Amino acid sequence: MHDVCCFLSQNVPTNIGDHQVKVQVKSCALSPVDFKLYEDLKFEKEHVPVGREIAGVVLQVGPKVTFFQPDDEVVGILPLDAEQSGLCSIVVTDEYNLVQKPEKVSWVEAAAVIKDGLRAYTALHTLARMAAGQTVLVLDGAGPFGVLAIQLAHYHGVKVLATASSPEDQTFLEELRPSVARVIRVWDSKQDLVDSCLEETGGLGVDIIIDSGVRLYEEEPEAQRHCPHKHDLLTLLSVGGHWVTTEQHLQLDPPDSHILFLKAASLSFLNDEVWTTSRAKQGRYLRGCVKGCSTKLKHICWLWACV
Repeated sequence: MHDVCCFLSQNVPTNIGDHQVKVQVKSCALSPVDFKLYEDLKFEKEHVPVGREIAGVVLQVGPKVTFFQPDDEVVGILPLDAEQSGLCSIVVTDEYNLVQKPEKVSWVEAAAVIKDGLRAYTALHTLARMAAGQTVLVLDGAGPFGVLAIQLAHYHGVKVLATASSPEDQTFLEELRPSVARVIRVWDSKQDLVDSCLEETGGLGVDIIIDSGVRLYEEEPEAQRHCPHKHDLLTLLSVGGHWVTTEQHLQLDPPDSHILFLKAASLSFLNDEVWTTSRAKQGRYLRGCVKGCSTKLKHICWLWACV
């Protein structure tokens, strides 16, 4: 068992690494802790830090840091193996885990949205390779992850269909027009998800599906009654389409795989923690920033300033 650690009492190191940044934390987000992921990655830690999404002011930078300088306002995500919690007043982390915070975004907003923003960017850009003119279906569009996916897709010229799980979610999503081309009422038994998507796309299906949970069997718990069945998503996926799933236990039977084969479609699993756990991905949050490119975390912060 792991203990959730809110505060760590050790002193902040006086000397920091070449590529490290010391940050005075102004705000942090208390996202749920995935203990199973810690076990899968074999992180044998007695205490697990919380509040990993932080926003704050740079106090000190290492001698080889190139992206930041003291007094810069930054936002970022502490890695899974971080020794400090975001609830500490001061944290030390690698510069690759941070990005500049736009002036018009508050401390609370920056810390609250950075993780879902990164998930949306990873799903649409890195995994689905979205392009202008495509159609994307965002399931549970009224959730934090769904809203950011909608905004990001719309900005890049992608037609967005979104599902609403309740009348309140429907009202909220309809207020996002023209970002959302159509709201599909999955809470209403009279409206069918597959028929609605095929009707909206002229029978061709959607190019990208971003789910927030999938029913693997006909009989599922009440909490998953609004989640689509995997067969429905395979049916409404277009030729050459891409399905990005958050369901880590998704099981595809041979007939399911055959449908993907016939459509030359593909399936990706969304694990946003890959960016902070994989050595091959380290540093790519800010890749291209020197050339003025808006990528990864930088792109998300830039998007906040535009929306």
